[in-house]
Amino acid sequence: MNTKPDILVVDDERIVRESLFHWFKNGGYTVATAASGREALEKMARHPAELLFVDVKMPGMTGIELLEKIKAEYPATVVIIITAYGSIESAVEAMKMGASDYLIKPFKPEYLTLVMEKIDQQLSMARECNYLKAQLEKKIRFENIIGQSAPMQTVFDTIAQVAGQDTSVLLTGETGTGKELVAKAIHAKSRRARCPFVALNCGAMPENLLETELFGHQKGAFTGATHPRKGFLEVAGGGTLFLDEIGEIGMKMQIDLLRVLEERRISRVGSSQVVPVDFRLITATCKDLEKEIAIGRFREDFFYRINVICIGIPPLRDRIEDIPLLTRHFLSKISQETGRKVDHISQEALKMLQGYPWPGNVRELENAIERAVVLSRGRSLGIDDFAFLQAARAKPAPNGSLLEIEKRYIEQVLENSAWNITRAAAVLGINRVTLHKKIKRFQLSRAPQK
Repeated sequence: MNTKPDILVVDDERIVRESLFHWFKNGGYTVATAASGREALEKMARHPAELLFVDVKMPGMTGIELLEKIKAEYPATVVIIITAYGSIESAVEAMKMGASDYLIKPFKPEYLTLVMEKIDQQLSMARECNYLKAQLEKKIRFENIIGQSAPMQTVFDTIAQVAGQDTSVLLTGETGTGKELVAKAIHAKSRRARCPFVALNCGAMPENLLETELFGHQKGAFTGATHPRKGFLEVAGGGTLFLDEIGEIGMKMQIDLLRVLEERRISRVGSSQVVPVDFRLITATCKDLEKEIAIGRFREDFFYRINVICIGIPPLRDRIEDIPLLTRHFLSKISQETGRKVDHISQEALKMLQGYPWPGNVRELENAIERAVVLSRGRSLGIDDFAFLQAARAKPAPNGSLLEIEKRYIEQVLENSAWNITRAAAVLGINRVTLHKKIKRFQLSRAPQK
């Protein structure tokens, strides 16, 4: 692979053009010449060169004017100014405008060699830096999603493929895997990125409230409707509507949304007026919708409408090589948010985190880091700071009915979250009201503080 830069020599003197042309040609470079600034711009438009040698004094467009245009249109291009001995001030002006170096006529071969060695090294370092930066960004971060594991690279590649389309996307995966982050990444990479991203958790509200949230309502449509209100289907106009926990909606709402997807128009609750809507739909679920179809709880026609593209988000236990990256990210973020100067985690603690099963996935990991940071007495986290995880793992696996398993899991998450209801509900993927009901149902209580 030839890493030598393509060169364009711009000088109105034929002897200068030819001497530089042959010198570079003999050195193995690909080189072209131009007799004026205008000709140089035409050649750059057809085949951009990485390195330009530009004479300061030329009829028509001067070398300084050409430099200004080149830097505006091709900012990464390296420009070397050619000047006569008596015009050093022009070279200094050019350096201030972005030229990398200058040559003084007549050329000394040894000086030209030194300049080219310097430029070759500069371009080589720039290429390497850009390559490593691109690879690092690709491997570790994609629109705020962190991961270098093979499963996450597959997710990143799929996002890049589908983002430019307007097709519906269904995101599947366990609670806490980051489905909303993936939805936001798709939106950010799409042509709708400048328009709203609107998210709604369908499992957090009853059907009648969900209807007004999605479709909006007219004044007087029901008790308390004192003003007309747009629903999320309208608010997301031009942008993306993300419906989380789509598997929780009832049959009637499935029919209503199916009609919207087919007709692209709605009527607000209490109104007969038809309103056109334009949005891209992304949905998410932690349920197996095909099983839900088999038992009659989900419509097959609606499933195929929302499942044009399906992206499965891997659980954290299937991407343990991402845990150190995520841990350090959360450690930095939480330390800044809380004002706690905790900036290190031991290798032993990281190894322990990688061995934990993380039933609550990335969301549970973030909450565990937050708890450890808040309760830490030093600047570094060790195994002892995650004793609550070790204690939870040491408990025997629950046996018996699904209710018993659910009870034990909720109890574990509550303990890991230090009975912070908001954090525990987030890990479980339910709202606070639902969690309070489950605590009451299972008669759970916080252990006395020692």
